[in-house]
Amino acid sequence: VQLVESGGGSVQAGGSLRLSCVASGDTHTRYCLAWFRQAPGKEREGIAGVDSDGSISYADSVKGRFTVSRDHAKATLDLEMNTLKPEDTAMYYCAADAVTRVLYDSLRAAVYRYWGQGTQVTVS
Repeated sequence: VQLVESGGGSVQAGGSLRLSCVASGDTHTRYCLAWFRQAPGKEREGIAGVDSDGSISYADSVKGRFTVSRDHAKATLDLEMNTLKPEDTAMYYCAADAVTRVLYDSLRAAVYRYWGQGTQVTVS
């Protein structure tokens, strides 16, 4: 599975950005997708993920501000980020793995074997 993120950039606090992750490759396996972020000197944090039953989990730090939407036909997972704060500054990564591996652990980085290259988000 190959993952490509796009949509990062610089924005002022209170602004919005929309990130997109496009998955390609294996079309025979059902995959869970998720968004993670990592700021300098910090651990990678799961912020929004789709569990094996299709439900969506959000980290407390982004609840009410970030929303994910998945398009199965296009194999994409978009992340709409509103009311951005300076502490949202990080490299944002898309991750994927089989639903049988992720189950209901969509926000845990260790379950994912496939990662995108990341897209930088800077909030000032």
